[in-house]
Amino acid sequence: MSKTEQERVQFKEIANLVWRYWRHTPGSVALITTGIAAAVACDVTLPYITREIARSIEQNNSQRAGLMVGTFLTSAGLFYVFWEIAYRRLSRDTLVHMQQLVQDSFAKVQRASTDWHANSFAGATVRKITRGMWAFDTFSETLLTGFVATFVMLTGSLTAMAFQHPLMALLSGGSLLLFILTSVTLSTRYVAPSNRLANAQDSALSGTLADAVTCNAAVKAHGAEAREEARLKEATTQWRQVTLHNWQRRRNMIVLMNMMTMLNMAVLIGTPVWFWQQGSGSSADVAYGITAFFLLSGCARNTVTNVQNIQKSSNELEDVVRLHRMALGVADAQEATVAQITRGEITFENVRFTYAGQQRPTYENFSLHIRPGEKIGLVGASGSGKSTFVKLLQRLYDVDSGAVRIDGQDIRTLTQSSLRSRIALVPQEPVLFHRSLAENIRYGRPDAALVDVIDAARQAHAHGFIDRLPHGYETLVGERGIKLSGGERQRVAIARAILADAPVLVLDEATSSLDSVSEALIQDALDRLMEGRTTLIVAHRLSTLRAVDRILVFEQGRIIEQGRHDELLNRENGAYRRLYETQQMGLSEPTAELI
Repeated sequence: MSKTEQERVQFKEIANLVWRYWRHTPGSVALITTGIAAAVACDVTLPYITREIARSIEQNNSQRAGLMVGTFLTSAGLFYVFWEIAYRRLSRDTLVHMQQLVQDSFAKVQRASTDWHANSFAGATVRKITRGMWAFDTFSETLLTGFVATFVMLTGSLTAMAFQHPLMALLSGGSLLLFILTSVTLSTRYVAPSNRLANAQDSALSGTLADAVTCNAAVKAHGAEAREEARLKEATTQWRQVTLHNWQRRRNMIVLMNMMTMLNMAVLIGTPVWFWQQGSGSSADVAYGITAFFLLSGCARNTVTNVQNIQKSSNELEDVVRLHRMALGVADAQEATVAQITRGEITFENVRFTYAGQQRPTYENFSLHIRPGEKIGLVGASGSGKSTFVKLLQRLYDVDSGAVRIDGQDIRTLTQSSLRSRIALVPQEPVLFHRSLAENIRYGRPDAALVDVIDAARQAHAHGFIDRLPHGYETLVGERGIKLSGGERQRVAIARAILADAPVLVLDEATSSLDSVSEALIQDALDRLMEGRTTLIVAHRLSTLRAVDRILVFEQGRIIEQGRHDELLNRENGAYRRLYETQQMGLSEPTAELI
């Protein structure tokens, strides 16, 4: 089975998704459907009231004609009252469910695997969720109002017609049934496939736009505006072609449905006229037929629109269904507990781990013990396994076998949020939110007072440049912190780690973006930050590891050397010594690229 077939979404799954939210408000569903049914029932009476008005005029009965006109106006007025009650309740509750749908979809995306995020366009993901949110509105409204109204109108009108003119009811029912079956078939077999392609191109276009806008600094740096515009032109051309094809199919369907509406007109108006010609009907019956035609043909047209809306909204909800049914890369255990980490003792016990899609495991029977408060340097060539070590510690992936423990606790038994909140991370390329500097610094400890935020910034030597900004700590930093320099972003990330006050600290070359003066100041802050904490330093520049307690040299998922900086340098033909000498000579070899 192909990947596309595996991901194909059935209509039942879409209906179940929508019902998952509406089932929590059964009273609203009952009120909405009852209100719509009552409103349409008022509409159903209008052809008969019209016929009675015509008969009263034929009989020159002005009093009864006046009474029928009053009845007509009352029925029409009640239609609007019932419809308004139902629609207001529908609007209120639909918005609540749309809000919850977005929140649930966002929660699923937040908890998706690291690999999933690496392979997904952020802009396309956002587009899928927002498009699905509005599709939920269309689907709910069509189902709760459109189809309820259609069902009541058709069954009520045809049943009443059968008592008056059985042949007319039979002919009308047959033509309407053919109309509805044709519209459903065309929508699902003819329009739906092109609509899926249009949605895919819509998501691709959003992804292309977001990718270029997010990386605008790189575009400018390479003078590549024209190239990106050409790339977007190609994406918009594909989008235009697919969307035009989709629109043309929808118009073709509408043309055919209009032709069938003319058939309904011939039946509903021609039949009572024929009765009149044969002497078995009256002008009142003709008036009845005309009124019934406008009601039923309007109902038939609405049926086409309803079927198209259901089909289109179903296609647009498919991506949300895929998100909701997507298995999490790493899920909390059913009875996961809050992490109790105070000492920072780390143990890898006979760990085996293989990345998805790879045959050879990164780790095989890997064991390591790190004492509480120990400062560890992790070095090795690209792909040696040191970055994987940090990812497994954070439980971004689950081990295939063995266990990772912190303070004796198997991290698989802990909630991921509590585990990661006890591990402070300063990455090589800090990611900041488009929020204030204060919010970014207190992200690891959201309840921290401003005085603590400022103190952390001072320790990270970030207070100086923040204080000079027009809005100080309330300054918005731009998407991904683009308004700040690389060094400023790094200081904010360090201040965030200082404020988090976690017992385990991970530094991914935390001073790499700083000038020499700032680096000396930051290194002093980091030295104080590392005191009493278990610290893992993923090193690019080996000279930064002079003072650590132990250096671990990784190669193909194994630790081939370990010891202090001076000790490893004195080993003849040692792997660490070769890496260090290569850096000192300024050579650049693939095997010495460090992450």
